[in-house]
Amino acid sequence: MATGYEGSASGTPARIAVGEEGERVKPFTPEKAKEIIMSLQQPAVFCNMVFDWPAQHWTAKHLSEVLQAKQIRFRMGLRSTDTVPQFETACSYVDATLEEFLTWNCDQSSVPGPFKDYDHSKFWAYADYKYFVNLFGDKTDVFREVMWSDFGFPGRNGQESTLWIGSQGAHTPCHLDSYGCNLVFQVQGRKRWHLFPPEDTPFLYPTRIPYEESSVFSKINVVNPDLKHFPQFQKARRHMVTLSPGQVLFVPRHWWHYVESIDPVTVSINSWIELEEDHLARVEEAITRMLVCALKTAEDPHHPRAWLNPTEVEEISHEVNCCYLNDAVRAFFDHRGKAEDVERQALQANRETWSKDKPRVREHMDVDRAHSQGLAGRTGKPEVAHLFGPDLVPVTPASEDPPSERGGTLQSDSRERINRDGARFAELSCARRQQASRGAGAVAEQVTSRCPAAPSRTFVSTDDLLDCLVNPQVTRMVAQLLIQGKSL
Repeated sequence: MATGYEGSASGTPARIAVGEEGERVKPFTPEKAKEIIMSLQQPAVFCNMVFDWPAQHWTAKHLSEVLQAKQIRFRMGLRSTDTVPQFETACSYVDATLEEFLTWNCDQSSVPGPFKDYDHSKFWAYADYKYFVNLFGDKTDVFREVMWSDFGFPGRNGQESTLWIGSQGAHTPCHLDSYGCNLVFQVQGRKRWHLFPPEDTPFLYPTRIPYEESSVFSKINVVNPDLKHFPQFQKARRHMVTLSPGQVLFVPRHWWHYVESIDPVTVSINSWIELEEDHLARVEEAITRMLVCALKTAEDPHHPRAWLNPTEVEEISHEVNCCYLNDAVRAFFDHRGKAEDVERQALQANRETWSKDKPRVREHMDVDRAHSQGLAGRTGKPEVAHLFGPDLVPVTPASEDPPSERGGTLQSDSRERINRDGARFAELSCARRQQASRGAGAVAEQVTSRCPAAPSRTFVSTDDLLDCLVNPQVTRMVAQLLIQGKSL
């Protein structure tokens, strides 16, 4: 296989692989891509992996022609610089077609239509979390235009994906996803991602109000933080990357992220990949749901849904929540039982193989012992740092410059940055382990910093109590205790 070069969209040369007959070749096989995804513990950008996807042509204009008169719900937010996060409960909503959105986005605010009350210079619009199965209806052919199988997940396509279309300034508040890891394909325009590692959770001041199943929000507007009220945020390690069309961002499990559209129109497609840890996480989420719903409903029974994210449409009664919890616990034990059966079968097969090869193994025992030290180092997760390069670019901690000066666009041929980031990978991994070891101390420090300094601050609200009861660290401990109790 030869290596060729081709101009990138930015006008700079991008390294691409070319086969013997001149055809473009992807830098990673599906098997290797999945190995990277399942091993990597920091965000990274895949380049040159989706050049043959039909979905690469899914501009907002193209989608408006496909969806025609389909009504889509847009979240409308203010282009403000407030220090308070603009949660979805603080936004308004508009049902409109993509064509109407594009007309409004051309700053034709005076044109009659669903956006007529929203000055384009003051508002942004975001069609977010749009599941393909709901958006495209019986147009199932479009599912095949998204090919996550190239990343090692056979059969996964648009059916397991969501679509995001926004105007400049549209953003998602800082949060972490309780389940899985995330693959994000940027189709049109650019999005800037602000990411924080799981170990920094105490510094992000997590909250479950507004409540949304599987989303833990931060109380902080990370692009304009209120350091007086949230001083621990200064310790959080911001990682930043500007994702450009044709690139795919990998977001590891439980990484916090704030995402903002920085071009006039942005289109992206994502898919959440299920992980082994999700089985226990579902128990944690069911516990959270039960506690939040019980306390908030009791606090204000006349407005039982005011604290819910608009995405939450399911019943929130205590009876239903008990069913959720029992289903999650039952599913956890079912999965664990199946996993134990598989493990027993594998051990039995290994014993039988060892028994058959026993004489030969003993004959070569001295040779094996001589190499045992070298083999031991290869039994863990495969090392992927050596794969960093133009086709796999790590997202590393940002400088301390203001956000407006940080977000340079990632280019697939940034050799200097890649060499620097690749060399720092092991150092960053070590730093994360050290940070994790002092996580409990950080929580204590955070609690201490929020202790009331005057009698006027001694009032404890329901939300204050919930911030403690359903803190991710607490619900994890409760879930583990619950599982242990049912295992006796």
